Amino acid sequence: MPTVVIHAKVETAPGAVDALRSAIATMESASRAEAGCIEYAFASSLEDPSTIRIVEHWQSMDALRAHFATPHMRAFNAAMRAHPPKSIDVKVYEVARELALPTS
Repeated sequence: MPTVVIHAKVETAPGAVDALRSAIATMESASRAEAGCIEYAFASSLEDPSTIRIVEHWQSMDALRAHFATPHMRAFNAAMRAHPPKSIDVKVYEVARELALPTS
């Protein structure tokens, strides 16, 4: 069965990452505890600390849909509305299989 991978890039205003830190930590831990969550991680860019990358890996689209309906997702969205990003780019991929990294 295919899994679902999300890669998002969020460009925030200066200082917004610090203001969102608590909401991000809650979102990560609560999402990782959800049924169907394989991976859930936020990272801030070393080159540009106002850029956040989000990587999610879900067992199914149904698990992702359930994630969108959680209280921690609503709370995170409220925090994001309080600190609106400059831009958001979200890519969703359905992955049929995982491959080994090629060696040189």
